[in-house]
Amino acid sequence: MGSGDPYGMPISHALASGMGGIRTAGDLVARMQLHRKMRLPEAKAYVAEKLHVGTRELSDEVTMRELREELDIGVLTSVPGAARGLEAKARIADLLGVTIPSVERLKRKMGGLG
Repeated sequence: MGSGDPYGMPISHALASGMGGIRTAGDLVARMQLHRKMRLPEAKAYVAEKLHVGTRELSDEVTMRELREELDIGVLTSVPGAARGLEAKARIADLLGVTIPSVERLKRKMGGLG
């Protein structure tokens, strides 16, 4: 028997994708819900403040596409020269003020770069 909530990840994925995931700011909001145990309204407000937009803009695909490109925090479709993968995650960690384990592992592996 495993421990924890068996519905935890599916619910988180549903919330993130329901808000548009990486097409909008759903991934960022879900990260704050999981990382800081914030409720949805609190997580939306936190992310909106960090992005300098209103909470309504968080689910606007056009606004968020432009903002994600400007901040270089990853977009759904590839843009030449834009951050993706761990580089985008590192930028997200800095923007939201959170620690992302995979980013920290890479920094240690690279000798503390970043």
